[in-house]
Amino acid sequence: MGVIAERLRQKLTDGLSPTELVIDDDSARHAGHGGARPGGESHFNVTIESAAFSGLNPVARQRLVYRLLAEELAGPVHALSLTLRTPAAG
Repeated sequence: MGVIAERLRQKLTDGLSPTELVIDDDSARHAGHGGARPGGESHFNVTIESAAFSGLNPVARQRLVYRLLAEELAGPVHALSLTLRTPAAG
């Protein structure tokens, strides 16, 4: 796992205490596209299962994740695909 993916993992773990967290670097599929970085780690698919999402609609769940990762989204991370669910829906 690269440095950026590890930062994502740490921030999401600290902020959401997930019961499941999967971070997949999908950058290779976007090589040569806008926002792609030569070393990868610019496009991610992330699946999070967390009780922190309970009672939140899908947009509120995304906003919570975006707040936690604001620094990365302003810099090295160009695209983030999210699957967000609660343990009850898991």
